[in-house]
Amino acid sequence: MMDIHAILKQLPHRYPFLLVDRVVELERNQRIRAIKNVTFNEPYFTGHFPGRPVMPGVLILEALAQAAGLLAFDAMGQVPDENNIYYFVGIDSARFKRPVEPGDQLILDITIDRVRGGIWKFKGVGRVGEEVACEAELMCTMRSVA
Repeated sequence: MMDIHAILKQLPHRYPFLLVDRVVELERNQRIRAIKNVTFNEPYFTGHFPGRPVMPGVLILEALAQAAGLLAFDAMGQVPDENNIYYFVGIDSARFKRPVEPGDQLILDITIDRVRGGIWKFKGVGRVGEEVACEAELMCTMRSVA
């Protein structure tokens, strides 16, 4: 549905902070499924943790938030520009069920829960295969920076 070139047009993030590699499913105003391929080359693995590399939980949440941003921009029919940024404004009920390690493919499933007063609320689940690695409720909003 969306390769890295299309993602780069939608998200302002760049290496090493772009955490979505591909969108494989997208239902407008409903849900998105995206993929983050986790490789040993990720810069955070050198310190988290030496001898047993594990993707930091906050980066799993950030990957979910980036996928949520892609879903929201598609729902709004907008492409972000330099005057607007989509901010991550809240996390509720975050739970980590399994570590994410180099070689894993992190599958990011996001559904829109509600939109109210410019705040988008999403339900997100990150999986490796069929195993849940992380689940959380995420809140985001777009703000003008001009």
